[in-house]
Amino acid sequence: MSLLSKGFEVEMYTGTPEGKIVGLSDKIVRALDGFVREPDSRNVEYTTAPFYGYDRLLCALLKPRQALRTYLQTLGDYTLIPGSTLSLGDSDRFYRSDPNNPYHSYIEQTYGTDVVTASIHINVGIDDPEVLMQACRLVRVEAPLYLALSASSPFVDGKVTGSHSTRWQMFPKTPQNVPLFESHSHFIRWTQEQLAAKTMRNVRHLWSSVRPNGDRRPYNLNRLELRICDLVVDPLALLAITALLEARIMQMMANPELDPLKQSRISARDLQSELVALTDKNEILVARHSLDAELRHWQDGSKITARDWIEEIYAQVYPVAKQKGFSCFLSPLQKILRQGNTAQQWLELYRQGMQPEEIIQQDIQKIAQQERDLEYAVCQYALTA
Repeated sequence: MSLLSKGFEVEMYTGTPEGKIVGLSDKIVRALDGFVREPDSRNVEYTTAPFYGYDRLLCALLKPRQALRTYLQTLGDYTLIPGSTLSLGDSDRFYRSDPNNPYHSYIEQTYGTDVVTASIHINVGIDDPEVLMQACRLVRVEAPLYLALSASSPFVDGKVTGSHSTRWQMFPKTPQNVPLFESHSHFIRWTQEQLAAKTMRNVRHLWSSVRPNGDRRPYNLNRLELRICDLVVDPLALLAITALLEARIMQMMANPELDPLKQSRISARDLQSELVALTDKNEILVARHSLDAELRHWQDGSKITARDWIEEIYAQVYPVAKQKGFSCFLSPLQKILRQGNTAQQWLELYRQGMQPEEIIQQDIQKIAQQERDLEYAVCQYALTA
């Protein structure tokens, strides 16, 4: 089995070096290829092409960001802002990027600024629809762990919210009840039922932690999309999270019994519903406490912290990554487990006396420098190789 293809959808905020978020997406999408607007103009999205190798994926992450930074400088003293929520203000106003778009009108009226968040969606290529459904089942029950690694939204409007991922705490998961899809035909049937009942406005209106994706949903599918992660601005941390996901899917492909509906020993009259309820609770706990959250394991219902669960999976999949030649990209996970995710690091600085404005301003400088260093070190060669 060779490496799987991987790509990202990256949503980021634009604004000033002081951390004020400013809506510029209408200008950006007119000027730069590869960028699309979100309903609110304060964040903008770019998508990377799918790559198999991690070195090329790293550069595919960095190149558009550098182009965006260069363009922002032509508009004024603007930059990219870390974090997944409106950390320093203006969460009570919606700034429409396309006032004439009726779907955007629906989103603003239905959800307000709860959807004005920045995140990373990780797409992993899987051609066989039944293998894809199994991967979605496994990744769904373990999705809280990927949120625990990526949490980066402890502030809103300059205040500590009490959650490590305020984004996922408030994000309107739609529809409210999404099952573990037992087969491709189950997913098709369920999607048709949601559209008929108008719990989904269109095939894209499935906003859950993980979903099957493809060119003609729900029929033609070719990838798993993990949607739960907060924005991870550190490219090496993002690649490490992606490597964990890929190695776990590879482990599942080599062992078809690695399936929650087959392997869970939780006794319940309706195992499907029990696993969904357990996972939903785990998501809420991780949104609050990230790596320190005490969760219930899908295999037997036992209690385990997110950090220990990730360590457990890391130990299982490291040999897979090593054999396939990408274990070096997995290794930075140990640093996240040791030092904490972005939200935990920010909250520690806050406890030491720094204000949210200072913390955000410091990270704005740090990520800009890191991008320059990485591009210089890696990308001169990777995209031409």
